[in-house]
Amino acid sequence: MRVVTWNLWWRFGPWADRQKAILAVLRDLEPDVVGLQEVWAADDGANLAEWLAGELGLHCAWAASEAPGRWQRRIGDDTVGIGNAVLSRWPVVERAALRLPAPADLDDGRLALYARLDAPGHPVPFFTAHLNSGAHASAVRREQAAALAEFVAGRRHGTGFPPVVTGDFNAAPDSAEILLLGRPAPDGRGPALRDAWAHADPSAPSATWDGTNPYIPHGPAAGARIDYIHVGPPGPAGLGRVRTAHRAGDGPVDGVWPSDHAAVVADLAR
Repeated sequence: MRVVTWNLWWRFGPWADRQKAILAVLRDLEPDVVGLQEVWAADDGANLAEWLAGELGLHCAWAASEAPGRWQRRIGDDTVGIGNAVLSRWPVVERAALRLPAPADLDDGRLALYARLDAPGHPVPFFTAHLNSGAHASAVRREQAAALAEFVAGRRHGTGFPPVVTGDFNAAPDSAEILLLGRPAPDGRGPALRDAWAHADPSAPSATWDGTNPYIPHGPAAGARIDYIHVGPPGPAGLGRVRTAHRAGDGPVDGVWPSDHAAVVADLAR
């Protein structure tokens, strides 16, 4: 099963040209399921995730942020919303959204989206999340990671396939918030999530916030990996085992960079 996670940089930059570049990358990858963050939806009914799903022949689940105001002020347009989405080769038979906790001064409506995918043989509990950004927000992200772990624990039932948790976590692999996701919950309900990259080829280039990308500011974080595919412990006969992981969308397409983030791609055993 090919899994992709990608932050699409909302409506920033040359978004209409980037939209075409995003489609080109995803079409080339031929994913089974995609977790998307910073997806735009306009008041006129246009929705980037739904458009991508239509072009790729995939099912779509979408969750809008309940507090898009801070985002909208950055581009001066209150007619465009922001949210997370899941694109899937298989039907979405169950979905739920979680607004991630944050103090009022840092709350810009981040959320996690759950979609249960009706894959042959074993349904897939799939999640995509977008945690708060900023070096100063680690404590907030730890609370959000704990809430996400509980959200996953309550929806991993009824299948041998491990939960797949994707997203932009805005944190390095050795940060407290990422390490929290790798520990079992004290009550035993939450899975110890495995970083797909660490179980594939950790020596390969992995920065998803890359200094070669002209859209991002240069600085200490410019070479960071902040986007992840996490997977629960493998199921029977290695179900969900990580086979490979690599980047995609990490260069221009017809002269246009698709996003300020690179995508992460992982192939999981089915």
